[in-house]
Order: sequence, then C-alpha cells, then structure tokens
Amino acid sequence: MSENTKQKNNENNQNEENQEKLENKENLENQKQNTEKEDLNKIKTELDDITDRYKRVLAEFENSKKRNQKERENLYNSILSDIIEVMLPILDNLENAAKVETKDEEYKKGIELVLKQFQDTLKSKGVEEIKALGETFDPELHEAVSSIQDPEKKEKEIVQEYRKGYKIGPKVIRHSIVVVAN
Repeated sequence: MSENTKQKNNENNQNEENQEKLENKENLENQKQNTEKEDLNKIKTELDDITDRYKRVLAEFENSKKRNQKERENLYNSILSDIIEVMLPILDNLENAAKVETKDEEYKKGIELVLKQFQDTLKSKGVEEIKALGETFDPELHEAVSSIQDPEKKEKEIVQEYRKGYKIGPKVIRHSIVVVAN
C-alpha cells in the first residue's frame, strides 16, 4: 500500500470516528432531551394531582364552613325558642294584668310599659305572634279546642282565641288555642 492510500484510509477512519462521535453526541443529547421531557411530564402530572387535591380540600372546607354555620343557626334558634317558650306564660300574665281594671292608673301604666318592653324584646329576637281571629284554621299554627255553628262565618274560620300562639321564622314555638266555626 502506498503512502497515499494509508493516509486516505487514516482520514477515512478518522472521518468515521468523528462521524461516530458526532452520532453518539447527538444520541446523548436526544436521550437527555427525552429524559427532560419525561421529567417535565412527571412534574406536570404531579402538579395536576396536587392542584386537584387542593381544589377538593378547599371545596370540602367551604362545605364544612357552610354546614357549621347552618348548625350554629339551628342550635341558636332551638335554644332561643326553648327559652322563649318558658317565658310566654309570663307574657300571658302581663297581658291579662294590663286588661284588668284598676283605680291606680300609674300601676296600670307600669304594667303596660313592662308588657310593651317584653313584646319589643321578643320582636327583636324574631318572635312573631301567630294571627288567629278571622283567619282560616291551620293545624300547623293553631290548636282547636272546640267548634261552633255560625252561618255568618266561613268554614274553618277562627272565631275566638283562648291563648296566643308564637313562632320564630317558620318554627312554631307555641300553637294558638282557638275556637273554630262550622
């Protein structure tokens, strides 16, 4: 072999080696890029999972807050209605005392002032008197103790009220005791 041929073979070998090195370098870069893409996809998936869990926990927390608020309101209304229920006989007695005739007008004014203060306090707590006279009988609000026949009255019309009834919002604290016509 001649010197030229050896030199060309060496050059070819070097070119091949360089080509191989270049291909290896490209393969390594491609592998590195693929690894980075896989890592990025893993991180994206983890982020999506964490975001989803965060949203669920946040929604659960909000629902819990609403549920607790509703329970507190129900408990408050229940306690309030229990307390007011025991105080209603006192209100009845004050109303009866205000109706009684007396010679001492100052005494009567005092009773009326206490009665008004009591009624205003109940009203400020959401307590409403259940309307009865002239209304149609409703078993959810009224308790009938007797009935009368009166052609001038409508059917199931309340004609007399023995005891006033009260409610807080939709909840009845005490039913009205009434007499119903027809």
